Amino acid sequence: MQQRISLITLGVADLPLARAFYERLGWRGQEVEETVFFQAGGLALVLWGRAKLAADAGVPDTGPGGVTLAQNVRSRAEVDDVLATAAQAGARITRPAAQTFYGGYAGCFTDPDGHVWEIAWNPGFPLAEDGTLTVPDFSRTPSA
Repeated sequence: MQQRISLITLGVADLPLARAFYERLGWRGQEVEETVFFQAGGLALVLWGRAKLAADAGVPDTGPGGVTLAQNVRSRAEVDDVLATAAQAGARITRPAAQTFYGGYAGCFTDPDGHVWEIAWNPGFPLAEDGTLTVPDFSRTPSA
Protein backbone atom coordinates (compact mmCIF):
# COMPACT_ATOMS: atom_id res chain seq x y z
CA MET A 1 0.00 0.00 0.00
CA GLN A 2 1.40 3.40 -0.97
CA GLN A 3 1.44 6.00 1.79
CA ARG A 4 -0.85 8.70 0.48
CA ILE A 5 -3.79 10.84 1.49
CA SER A 6 -5.76 11.97 -1.55
CA LEU A 7 -8.67 13.84 0.02
CA ILE A 8 -9.56 15.20 3.44
CA THR A 9 -13.32 15.50 3.83
CA LEU A 10 -14.71 17.76 6.52
CA GLY A 11 -18.24 17.04 7.70
CA VAL A 12 -20.00 20.40 7.93
CA ALA A 13 -23.30 21.50 9.44
CA ASP A 14 -24.06 24.15 6.79
CA LEU A 15 -22.42 23.66 3.38
CA PRO A 16 -23.03 27.18 1.99
CA LEU A 17 -21.71 28.76 5.20
CA ALA A 18 -18.63 26.52 5.23
CA ARG A 19 -17.90 27.17 1.56
CA ALA A 20 -18.25 30.93 2.07
CA PHE A 21 -15.81 30.74 5.00
CA TYR A 22 -13.11 28.97 2.96
CA GLU A 23 -13.68 31.27 0.02
CA ARG A 24 -13.24 34.28 2.34
CA LEU A 25 -9.85 32.76 3.18
CA GLY A 26 -9.01 32.96 -0.53
CA TRP A 27 -9.72 29.34 -1.46
CA ARG A 28 -11.66 28.69 -4.67
CA GLY A 29 -14.05 25.77 -4.59
CA GLN A 30 -16.18 23.89 -7.08
CA GLU A 31 -19.53 22.50 -5.99
CA VAL A 32 -20.99 19.36 -7.48
CA GLU A 33 -23.83 17.29 -6.01
CA GLU A 34 -23.88 19.16 -2.67
CA THR A 35 -20.13 18.63 -2.22
CA VAL A 36 -17.46 21.34 -2.47
CA PHE A 37 -13.94 20.49 -3.69
CA PHE A 38 -10.86 22.68 -3.14
CA GLN A 39 -7.54 21.82 -4.80
CA ALA A 40 -4.96 21.91 -2.00
CA GLY A 41 -1.56 21.18 -3.50
CA GLY A 42 -1.44 17.50 -4.42
CA LEU A 43 -4.60 16.63 -2.54
CA ALA A 44 -8.13 17.93 -2.16
CA LEU A 45 -10.04 19.39 0.76
CA VAL A 46 -13.71 18.45 0.51
CA LEU A 47 -16.73 19.90 2.34
CA TRP A 48 -19.76 17.64 2.68
CA GLY A 49 -22.80 17.61 4.95
CA ARG A 50 -21.86 16.00 8.27
CA ALA A 51 -24.86 13.64 8.35
CA LYS A 52 -24.19 12.52 4.75
CA LEU A 53 -20.52 11.95 5.54
CA ALA A 54 -21.35 9.80 8.58
CA ALA A 55 -24.01 7.81 6.71
CA ASP A 56 -21.68 7.22 3.76
CA ALA A 57 -18.96 5.90 6.07
CA GLY A 58 -21.36 3.71 8.07
CA VAL A 59 -20.67 5.45 11.38
CA PRO A 60 -22.89 7.54 13.69
CA ASP A 61 -22.98 11.31 13.21
CA THR A 62 -20.94 12.44 16.18
CA GLY A 63 -21.44 16.16 15.66
CA PRO A 64 -18.67 18.71 15.08
CA GLY A 65 -15.31 17.42 14.06
CA GLY A 66 -16.40 14.80 11.54
CA VAL A 67 -13.46 14.02 9.25
CA THR A 68 -12.87 11.26 6.73
CA LEU A 69 -9.43 10.58 5.29
CA ALA A 70 -9.49 9.16 1.78
CA GLN A 71 -6.96 7.33 -0.27
CA ASN A 72 -7.65 7.06 -3.97
CA VAL A 73 -6.11 4.02 -5.62
CA ARG A 74 -5.66 2.94 -9.23
CA SER A 75 -8.16 0.06 -9.50
CA ARG A 76 -11.13 -1.74 -8.00
CA ALA A 77 -8.82 -4.63 -7.12
CA GLU A 78 -6.57 -2.29 -5.17
CA VAL A 79 -9.59 -1.07 -3.15
CA ASP A 80 -10.29 -4.68 -2.18
CA ASP A 81 -6.62 -5.32 -1.36
CA VAL A 82 -6.28 -2.25 0.86
CA LEU A 83 -9.52 -3.02 2.74
CA ALA A 84 -8.40 -6.63 3.29
CA THR A 85 -5.01 -5.46 4.56
CA ALA A 86 -6.70 -2.95 6.88
CA ALA A 87 -9.03 -5.63 8.27
CA GLN A 88 -6.08 -7.96 8.89
CA ALA A 89 -4.34 -5.10 10.70
CA GLY A 90 -7.30 -4.67 13.07
CA ALA A 91 -9.46 -2.09 11.28
CA ARG A 92 -13.24 -2.35 11.42
CA ILE A 93 -14.80 -2.35 7.94
CA THR A 94 -17.72 0.09 8.22
CA ARG A 95 -18.75 0.01 4.55
CA PRO A 96 -17.69 -2.92 2.39
CA ALA A 97 -16.40 -2.02 -1.05
CA ALA A 98 -19.15 -1.47 -3.59
CA GLN A 99 -20.03 0.47 -6.72
CA THR A 100 -20.50 4.19 -5.97
CA PHE A 101 -23.04 6.71 -7.26
CA TYR A 102 -20.25 8.50 -9.18
CA GLY A 103 -19.21 5.41 -11.15
CA GLY A 104 -16.32 4.40 -8.94
CA TYR A 105 -15.78 1.73 -6.31
CA ALA A 106 -15.10 2.37 -2.63
CA GLY A 107 -15.31 1.11 0.93
CA CYS A 108 -14.58 2.47 4.41
CA PHE A 109 -12.88 1.35 7.58
CA THR A 110 -12.08 2.83 10.96
CA ASP A 111 -8.71 2.63 12.62
CA PRO A 112 -8.38 1.58 16.28
CA ASP A 113 -9.15 5.15 17.40
CA GLY A 114 -12.25 5.44 15.21
CA HIS A 115 -10.77 7.61 12.44
CA VAL A 116 -12.60 6.91 9.19
CA TRP A 117 -10.72 6.05 6.01
CA GLU A 118 -12.36 5.73 2.62
CA ILE A 119 -10.47 3.71 0.02
CA ALA A 120 -11.71 4.58 -3.45
CA TRP A 121 -11.13 4.05 -7.12
CA ASN A 122 -12.68 7.03 -8.91
CA PRO A 123 -12.34 7.19 -12.69
CA GLY A 124 -13.16 10.92 -12.56
CA PHE A 125 -10.15 11.67 -10.34
CA PRO A 126 -7.19 10.07 -12.12
CA LEU A 127 -3.91 9.87 -10.23
CA ALA A 128 -0.59 11.04 -11.64
CA GLU A 129 2.23 8.51 -11.67
CA ASP A 130 3.48 9.87 -8.33
CA GLY A 131 0.01 9.49 -6.79
CA THR A 132 -0.89 13.18 -6.96
CA LEU A 133 -4.61 13.84 -7.27
CA THR A 134 -5.93 16.76 -9.29
CA VAL A 135 -9.53 17.88 -8.86
CA PRO A 136 -11.14 17.88 -12.31
CA ASP A 137 -12.66 21.04 -13.76
CA PHE A 138 -16.33 20.37 -13.03
CA SER A 139 -17.40 23.28 -15.25
CA ARG A 140 -16.44 21.11 -18.24
CA THR A 141 -18.59 18.14 -17.26
CA PRO A 142 -22.30 17.71 -18.05
CA SER A 143 -23.27 17.18 -14.35
CA ALA A 144 -21.93 20.57 -13.19
